[in-house]
Amino acid sequence: MLSCVRSATPSALKTIWWLTKIMIGVSFAIMLLQYFGVIEWISELLTPVFSSFGLPGEAALAYVSGYFVNCYTAMAVMSTLELDMRAATILAVMVLCSHNMIVETTVQAKTGSSAIRIVVIRTLSAFILAFVLNKMMPGEFVAGESHLVTSENVTFVEMLKNWALRTVKTVGLMIVLVYLLTLLQRILNEFGIIEHIANFLKPVMIFFGLPPRTAFLWLVANTLGLAYGAAVMIDEAETGSTTKEENDILNHHIGVSHSNLEDLLLFTAMGGNFLWMLLSRWAMSLLLVWERRIENKIRHKSL
Repeated sequence: MLSCVRSATPSALKTIWWLTKIMIGVSFAIMLLQYFGVIEWISELLTPVFSSFGLPGEAALAYVSGYFVNCYTAMAVMSTLELDMRAATILAVMVLCSHNMIVETTVQAKTGSSAIRIVVIRTLSAFILAFVLNKMMPGEFVAGESHLVTSENVTFVEMLKNWALRTVKTVGLMIVLVYLLTLLQRILNEFGIIEHIANFLKPVMIFFGLPPRTAFLWLVANTLGLAYGAAVMIDEAETGSTTKEENDILNHHIGVSHSNLEDLLLFTAMGGNFLWMLLSRWAMSLLLVWERRIENKIRHKSL
């Protein structure tokens, strides 16, 4: 156990410092963009697109906020909108597919995927699923009254204070989770438990087209997400426990389908339909993974 602690600490501290710099820098930049109205301007440009998805124009602000920051900022905007189950589900699926894009893409790029490819497939997945769900789900959106609060109602000092408090809370939680996860991963490796987890999840991995060795990473991504699970994912990649190609295939799945506990339950509490939100993203992840595997097979044959 002491050996696990000694080996986990340097790796965890390295990842914590790397993530902290990214999260603080990105969140501060987004806060400035929100204050100067850039996020709202982008949202206005997207309003016509969102209307074709059965969503009100204000939903664009929720999506853009979640895209650059995280699910919680999108939820904050959603709470100001009167959305029925159908609209709440469609918007939630879009956010779940492509949220916290800068930080999470950086993590996935560090574990073996192309950053540009990840951004493209996650963004396209959000819009494709929104279009499909708008066609498939029963009923249609009925616009309600909105009470959207924008940056015009908040002073810069208030916004800076709120940002600082949120950042301290987020970074504090991240430090604890990243260290504990890294330690847990070393302990599970030391006692050979990861192999048992992989064997137990093998049918699930086969169904999704994922390499069996990525079972533990898949479990971490689904329970804690990409940002908090970054330590384990990066450590597995750097130690060679999983190959770059295996990580890339996994990233095509978890890019659109991760954090399926807390985030999914919170969106359900806000009016979304749990099964539609989960199964639609699983279906998209299946398509992305098998397309990537076919692409890799063709490339290997040509080589």
